[in-house]
Amino acid sequence: MQFAISVLADWMLVPIGLIAVYMLFWHVRGASRYDRYTHIFMAGITSYFLAKVVAHIWQPNGLRPFEQLGAQAGATYLNNPGFPSDHALFAMFLTLAVWYATRNKTATIAMLILTLLLCVGRVLALVHTPLDIIGGIGVALLGGVWYVAYAKK
Repeated sequence: MQFAISVLADWMLVPIGLIAVYMLFWHVRGASRYDRYTHIFMAGITSYFLAKVVAHIWQPNGLRPFEQLGAQAGATYLNNPGFPSDHALFAMFLTLAVWYATRNKTATIAMLILTLLLCVGRVLALVHTPLDIIGGIGVALLGGVWYVAYAKK
């Protein structure tokens, strides 16, 4: 069971990243390619910056769940309090980028499901709380404001 949780929590980023690379490099066509890549880059920078600002301003808890329980972490983690979740943020950012750049519903839904599995794995591995996950997803959505102008097109 611990191996399955580790796969969900750590290795789920691999298929998410591979799908994103494939979709972003081989399914974005046309003259707007540079424009879309620029917006994706700016959304990523914005998300990362917001995450660091939010983490600096507010941390709901100084210890991660496995530290509070005196247990072993079930996945890799950085030595910080964990809010917001970088894994959740990055996975959701890539999912939003694929939706924005390709409008491919199948790939976006598949990536969203994988992102949710990753998030559940991070909580089950005791390296994040649900609030950390929600924070990561929320920050990715805030960074995605760069896509709003093109959502209607």
